Amino acid sequence: MSREFMKDYKRIVIKIGTNSIMLEGNQIDYKKLDRLAFVCSTLIQEGKEVIIVTSGAVGVGASHLNLTEYPQTIEEQQALAAIGQSILMGHYSRFFQYYNRATAQILLTRDVVTFETSYYNVKRTMNTLLKQKIVPIINENDAIADDELNHQTKFGDNDTLSAIVAGVSEADLLIIMSDVNGLYDSNPKENPDATLIEHVGEITDEIELMASGKGSAFATGGMATKLKAAEKILNQKQAMIITSGEDPVSILRILEGDVIGTLFK
Repeated sequence: MSREFMKDYKRIVIKIGTNSIMLEGNQIDYKKLDRLAFVCSTLIQEGKEVIIVTSGAVGVGASHLNLTEYPQTIEEQQALAAIGQSILMGHYSRFFQYYNRATAQILLTRDVVTFETSYYNVKRTMNTLLKQKIVPIINENDAIADDELNHQTKFGDNDTLSAIVAGVSEADLLIIMSDVNGLYDSNPKENPDATLIEHVGEITDEIELMASGKGSAFATGGMATKLKAAEKILNQKQAMIITSGEDPVSILRILEGDVIGTLFK
């Protein structure tokens, strides 16, 4: 399937996961954050609008405290997220400043986008920031988000959050950066002969069976959550790509129409 239409996409949501932010050994991948800032700044120069949905608050917090294991209690995880989120935003701010680009933090919980007034305010804030060529950097408010019977505040994972953000912002494209190159017909980490699927137009039972497992101890999503996000994107009549987060510069090639990753459209 030709992807020349990608050149016409203006508003882009980029989701980067914990596995793409962290190196082995619980260290932050500064090179990747720098390349992401470079790519987003380049796209804005080209007249596009960019929103980042980022994971990594807990991972960055764990790195800051030199932890090697994921904390077990909810309150410990929330405290770690509170520590890590401010550090993570500090890194984003510094890297984007190098390219003369401002960033803004938006922390969301599910009830914000299900309550009409809050939904409108979030939408208005995003549009105002984008109009000013400022990059909104969005994460779930993990320090307070929880799942209670009558008050659901968690999105569950940032793949789902990124699809919701794409809907709220009326984006043209969601790019999910993963630790694999896209959706394969079997697990490429276990099967060297696995074949990359270039295009998916519908989430069928067969497609869902191809998704299994998740990444590191600090990650909350896997291919299954990405397919749920893709289903939401397809229902919203938008487009989505799952691609490797190894080299964020590939985003520039994607928006030039190169066939990279798995396209859901």
